[in-house]
Amino acid sequence: MLSVGFAGVLVMVLGAYGAIGLVVAVLFLVFAIERMDPAAVGAYAFRPLLIPGLMLLWPLVLARWVRFERAQR
Repeated sequence: MLSVGFAGVLVMVLGAYGAIGLVVAVLFLVFAIERMDPAAVGAYAFRPLLIPGLMLLWPLVLARWVRFERAQR
């Protein structure tokens, strides 16, 4: 059995957080940004600049996205 220390677990947790953040960022930029922010319509050049922030703040972005979708119904 492989023994993983605290540093290994920390790296795995941060990697998972980053991977989830990347998925949420890409989905948000493809499906939701234009509906949530009308100023973003057609502004494709700045979207890659948002990816690092969206990756770090993905729980907040996801919560706001869910709240927005519920309000649209």
